[in-house]
Amino acid sequence: MKAILEKRIQNQSLTKDEAKTTLLEIGQGKCNSHQVAAFLTTYMMLPITVDELSGFRAALLDLCIAIDLSDYDPIDLCGTGGDGKDTFNISTLASFVTAGAGVAVAKHGNYGVSSSCGSSNVMEHLGIRFSNEQDFLQHCIEKAGICVLHAPLFHPAMKHVAPIRRDLGLKTFFNMLGPLVNPSKPNKQMVGVFNLELQRIYRYVLEETNQQYSVLHALDGYDEISLTGDTKVVSNSGTATINAASFGLEKLEPLQIGGGDSIDAAAAIFMGVLEGKSTEAQKQVVCANAGIAIATAKACSSQEGYAHAVESIESGKALQALQTLQQLSAK
Repeated sequence: MKAILEKRIQNQSLTKDEAKTTLLEIGQGKCNSHQVAAFLTTYMMLPITVDELSGFRAALLDLCIAIDLSDYDPIDLCGTGGDGKDTFNISTLASFVTAGAGVAVAKHGNYGVSSSCGSSNVMEHLGIRFSNEQDFLQHCIEKAGICVLHAPLFHPAMKHVAPIRRDLGLKTFFNMLGPLVNPSKPNKQMVGVFNLELQRIYRYVLEETNQQYSVLHALDGYDEISLTGDTKVVSNSGTATINAASFGLEKLEPLQIGGGDSIDAAAAIFMGVLEGKSTEAQKQVVCANAGIAIATAKACSSQEGYAHAVESIESGKALQALQTLQQLSAK
């Protein structure tokens, strides 16, 4: 690790193999916490490269507890976090809306690190049981159309990193890695990222995986479609810019998609959207993100995807997906 740190401090990037080997050593507990903290910090000063992110991804997938959900051909909806915007749990809500629209979802998530309420925080609060048992997860997809893959259960090696990330309280390259290391290795993915450079890097990494993908970045800083301005979408079919008008909507203001300052508040928004009791702005931003996921999975237009998302909420199917998952979790 000393040689790797010296290389990073000298503003040198790692090769793909060096990145993979280093993260394997960290995940195997071979590095002390000071070394790990220093290593993470170097990536706050020198940008990550495609080879480094690809190497880190390979290491975490080697270390993870793999799960096979290929029979269901699910999509994952996940944001990197780290955008500092404190929105409510848009991508998690969009996952249930996508499931309600008939698209199987394998939702990879974790507790919040750089936000007040991560995907797993709100899921746990709503009574979703976290498990890495293959039979349980398959049963969830079969009955609810969605299963939740709580990252710590599948990435036990990251116990060596989690306390350091919490203490730092800042976005690290693990924010970048989360969406890339779904242990079910889905063939379809919609990812939100916190800047344009990471969007470019993701494009190259995902092209290597042969996945059907859409990578989103709102140009005013969000790691998802915010409807507060333009969003750049990079996918297998090219690059596009979308905004509220793309869905026939009016532009939103940032305060309209705020996430509350507690898990209780975030959960209240979550249930409000699924129960049809939310504000129009909250519903619209969820449907816009679900719409792109549905379009990615079904190879339809974003407008058609949005219509499917609206129907998923208004028919009660999105809420039913959550309720079914809650019932399965209680057994």
